[in-house]
Amino acid sequence: MNSFDKNILGEAPELKAILRSAQIIAATDVTVMLQGESGTGKELLARAIHNESQRHDAPFIAINCAALPESLAESELFGHGKGAFTGADAHNMGRIHAASGGTLFLDEVAELPLNVQSKLLRFLESGECQRLGETSTQRVDTRIISATHIDLLKRVEAGTFRDDLYYRLNVVPLEIPPLRERSGDIRMLLGALTVQLATQYQLSVPTYSKEAMAKLESYNWPGNVRELRNLCERMLILMAGKKIDIDNLPAEIKASQQSRQPGNIFEIPDEGIRLDEVEQVLINNALSKANGNRSKAARLLGLTRDTLLYRIKKYAIN
Repeated sequence: MNSFDKNILGEAPELKAILRSAQIIAATDVTVMLQGESGTGKELLARAIHNESQRHDAPFIAINCAALPESLAESELFGHGKGAFTGADAHNMGRIHAASGGTLFLDEVAELPLNVQSKLLRFLESGECQRLGETSTQRVDTRIISATHIDLLKRVEAGTFRDDLYYRLNVVPLEIPPLRERSGDIRMLLGALTVQLATQYQLSVPTYSKEAMAKLESYNWPGNVRELRNLCERMLILMAGKKIDIDNLPAEIKASQQSRQPGNIFEIPDEGIRLDEVEQVLINNALSKANGNRSKAARLLGLTRDTLLYRIKKYAIN
């Protein structure tokens, strides 16, 4: 069993398509940008790519760029010499050097300060790394995988993220689907995560009533897999070996509305409609909502990417 199957649970075709691409990518040193909402498992996917690459015996180092103080971001990534600034009492190799031969995962990369972005771009283009307070550069063989949950192009347009760095990081983008778009995975994940946690805590596995399960499957899961895991842990601790009903679920889930059924979304007017025109409008709306990302637009429409591309060509949609 490879790292993808072992650490990233799910059978939804939307997820499996991403994992197949990730397995191909793992065999190369290409720079990867992981996109997806918070809690979808971007770091897990980055680790799996590293573990299945030729770099698996070297370090995998993860850093949350949003947690770096702006004044220390450059030093944390590139290192500094002794005396480079007030308080620099010892030499620091930096995270890029620490991950030499392996992979550095830059989570929340959009939050990097502009001055650090320029140095990261130079490293990506030349492989050269210059420590703060030193004049010489060193060549470092570190693969960069970055991640973000926001639209980086909007940051580029706003002038807070360099466009040249964006394109250098975004050589191969992978977008992890949110849990609400992963067909049928909620029930499977609920069972698998509960068993894992029950083994960890040495507690009896609870069961879920049909009504509770239906409520969970209709919930939007804004926190994605992380939120689902937290629910499993809470229910296991509080309801070990018992049957869980709707009344036992968290308030935010109990208060959520049932998903609309497809039959209630549209009503055909008395004069009728042209189906091809409606289809073109829906495709354009999906592409707009997905900011032009055709894979995401296909998921919004419940289509495969190939089917969407066929229909885009059919209707000559730009």
